[in-house]
Amino acid sequence: MKFTRGGLAAVLAGVTLIASAVPLKTDVAHSSVSAVFKQMNVPVESKFKSFNAQIDYDAAHPEKATARVDIDTASFDIGEAEYNKEVAGKDWFNSAKFPKATFVSSAIKPAGAGKLAVSGKLTIKGRVQDVTFPVTIKPEGGKQVFEGQLPIKRLAFNIGEGEWKDTSMVADEVVIKFRVAAGQ
Repeated sequence: MKFTRGGLAAVLAGVTLIASAVPLKTDVAHSSVSAVFKQMNVPVESKFKSFNAQIDYDAAHPEKATARVDIDTASFDIGEAEYNKEVAGKDWFNSAKFPKATFVSSAIKPAGAGKLAVSGKLTIKGRVQDVTFPVTIKPEGGKQVFEGQLPIKRLAFNIGEGEWKDTSMVADEVVIKFRVAAGQ
């Protein structure tokens, strides 16, 4: 299922849990993926307006869950059209060549009440890294809400080429924040 949401909520970061037992429908209005980074040492949070989230989750067997999130890199919204165009360009996401950032899980394990440890492969700009991060699950309005944060280094994915490799303007550290609300 593909959905679009105004404002940055996603990269990637992001995140769909797909379990083998019960397919869930993503609640677009209550889901988001965003990236938090520092620009000139000032925190900035920007959203991905479009991402594809799929959830298949059985609380009785969380270890059988799998996850996949596809984020449209050109949908990154910094709040100004000129900057959005720059970030979609070759030096940053190169959205023409790499239109999607993707996370696919390889293991999801229970990590305590309402918590999961999620591992998988994150692909941005053709570069793949193994990642592991915590996810919390809570019921809300008849749905399950999956929330988490995934810290990454942007330069490991070649985000910010040329003069933008200098981390004094834009820090290397980025946190992908996600919230996926889903139900039957």
